[in-house]
Amino acid sequence: MPWKESSVMDERMRFVIRLKDGESMASLCREFGITRRTGYKILDRYEECGLEGLNDRARRPLESVAASTPLNR
Repeated sequence: MPWKESSVMDERMRFVIRLKDGESMASLCREFGITRRTGYKILDRYEECGLEGLNDRARRPLESVAASTPLNR
């Protein structure tokens, strides 16, 4: 039997569904190999944005500090 491939979004969706079904945050985080902080972040993003909240977000800052501060010479 071949390994089942799953995307990050699929795993996050399974995580949220099981959490909504009443499983505890701590046990699910242990099973999925994530911290509780990450578990709560996934849940918050889902509750805020729905399925779109489960997608990866850009890590790039919205503004560049170097571009917004004048050079001190």
